[in-house]
Amino acid sequence: MKVCVLGGDGYCGWAAALYLSKKGHEVSVVDNFARRTWDHELGVQTLTPIQPLADRLRAWYELTGHRIELFVGDVTDYDFLSTTIDNLRPEAVVHFAEQRAAPYSMIDRKHAVFTQVNNVVGTLNLLFAIREFQPECHVVKLGTMGEYGTPNIDIEEGYIRVEHNGRSDVLPFPKQPGSFYHLSKVHDSHNMMFACKIWGLRATDLNQGVVYGTVTDEVTLDEALINRFDYDEIFGTVLNRFCVQAAVGHPLTVYGKGGQTRGFLDIRDTVRCVELACLNPAGRGECRVYNQFTEQFSVLELAEMVQLAGRELGLEAEIRHIAGPRVEAEQHYYHAKHSKLIDLGLKPHYLSDSLLDSLMNIAIKYRDRIDTATFLPQVRWESAKNERRRSTAASLSETVI
Repeated sequence: MKVCVLGGDGYCGWAAALYLSKKGHEVSVVDNFARRTWDHELGVQTLTPIQPLADRLRAWYELTGHRIELFVGDVTDYDFLSTTIDNLRPEAVVHFAEQRAAPYSMIDRKHAVFTQVNNVVGTLNLLFAIREFQPECHVVKLGTMGEYGTPNIDIEEGYIRVEHNGRSDVLPFPKQPGSFYHLSKVHDSHNMMFACKIWGLRATDLNQGVVYGTVTDEVTLDEALINRFDYDEIFGTVLNRFCVQAAVGHPLTVYGKGGQTRGFLDIRDTVRCVELACLNPAGRGECRVYNQFTEQFSVLELAEMVQLAGRELGLEAEIRHIAGPRVEAEQHYYHAKHSKLIDLGLKPHYLSDSLLDSLMNIAIKYRDRIDTATFLPQVRWESAKNERRRSTAASLSETVI
């Protein structure tokens, strides 16, 4: 297939572009290097030393003979994006080109507005460009499980049948986003559903859980192809943070009680899910939703798994509970359905089988690059008044396991 990956220099986009290229698809990538710019803005860096995108693509071609074409530009620029779609005429567009961190969107008004404009306008531009130049193209859009929040009922895959006053209908599953970033994803989902309904477009919304790991078969071919490993408080995931904390003997910082539960999946499953969606496109006028994760864990369960894995490597890491920066339930019911990608043929990797090789050993290998100053949260969801109250309470209640 001809596949265009928007955001091909980012964590998921890079892995997906290489995977699809190795599988024989004709791949092009679009990026404006914003993700690298945000690292400079925040004064952080990925744990792994990633190369400039042009060098990565050159190395990929020299190693495999597969050429990935690069288009540099911003998806919020409609003239650029529509011209690119018109020239490429892709059969599928994989849309990763969004600001993807909840904490980044909660820094202040400026970052909240940027996140919503970048994400919502970029997706709208893509939908209009597809309608105008390539209406049969299938849009594979990265959503997030965070759109659903943590309802006290089972989370269905995108839609739910509702019985009310003797009548029934199938409706989008209720959204309870937890940040301005997650809200932008909700807006994306609604805009895609609307565009499919009125224009007959094809779209798949991949509501993805938390992704972990740097290792894919393609990335391991050469150091020049290595993927990102973000562990800072803004773009880093909780699992990555625990692994680098263990690598340097820092306590594993669990927010609150640690009962916050989410879906997780290996980066190798992310790229396979993307290909499965591309190879099995939605029908005309269909906006389907897949919940893209393979396992679910609480934050405390992850800390305990990392603590145990560290001991196998001779590392001792205590677990420390600190006040969480977010407004969220620290203990809650969580059960989300995720069968549709399994039905298409996904064979999951599991964290218990990859924690050491894909995470802990990477953290140890590059631990000289770890900046411990980035571990503790600075961005908080609440007002300054409530933040001071919570900070005082936290200093009185901090515990160590």
